[in-house]
Amino acid sequence: MQKIVLITGVSGAGKSVALKVLEDSGFYCVDNLPAAFLSELVAHLREQGEEQVAVAIDARSGASVAELPHIIAGLRTYGADVRMMFLTASTPELVRRYSETRRRHPLSPTAIGVDADSTPSLIEAIERERDVVGKLAQYGLIVDTTALSAPKLRHWVSDFVGREWTGLTLMFQSFGFKRGLPLDADMVFDLRPLPNPFYDPSLRTLTGRDRPVIDFLESVPDALRLADDIERFVRNWLPAFVRDQRSYLTVAIGCTGGQHRSVWCCERLAKALAAEVPHVIVRHRELG
Repeated sequence: MQKIVLITGVSGAGKSVALKVLEDSGFYCVDNLPAAFLSELVAHLREQGEEQVAVAIDARSGASVAELPHIIAGLRTYGADVRMMFLTASTPELVRRYSETRRRHPLSPTAIGVDADSTPSLIEAIERERDVVGKLAQYGLIVDTTALSAPKLRHWVSDFVGREWTGLTLMFQSFGFKRGLPLDADMVFDLRPLPNPFYDPSLRTLTGRDRPVIDFLESVPDALRLADDIERFVRNWLPAFVRDQRSYLTVAIGCTGGQHRSVWCCERLAKALAAEVPHVIVRHRELG
């Protein structure tokens, strides 16, 4: 079966990093391909014996981006394993990245040959791009790279292409509110009302995966009750997401720093719900 990975999303969110990981993993990589040519490219590479293909598609494809879901459906009818990763980041973070690299946004008029007198601000170009590619997010795994380092993104991309799955993938992601809400979350739960192990000097440098922290939190009745409530809510609504033919469901669990309470809860929920769906993934945004 030919494996096809599509990388899309907003410019500056890490598509180049993701494509480099795939290239290093043995994929035949094509950057900035117009969506309208995807089927022809895949057919040509199939004839050449290329079994792993990665393609980056962005808003420069114009109106043909809207046809991408139909193109993907067509590829799957020929037996291809097609997966999509949608990379995004907050607007302030994208502005910071463009300011550091001093690159033009691909939808800025000066980048596409339009009169410079009508050049919009960088923020306007970013929001215009979100309008063009935003609807694609529902067809793939959304990854918010706002607070991700390049090494962590590379790890997540490797994990994404290395897994074999069908049906719904349930992802639990811990995060710290002090670094902002994750943009890729379908559900968000707040654990900040619970006692914080950070204020215990013996637990401060540990994480929610360490036994002393686990014992601390599981000795708190409210912590167990809140974790059980979240588990019950997710379990009750999983069938609805399966009926909707969703490929991914991301449940984000937050605490202040994303090191203790949220990590503990994600690990606990993943074990509790592992038998409910074919694949469960745990990610901790703030941990190394």
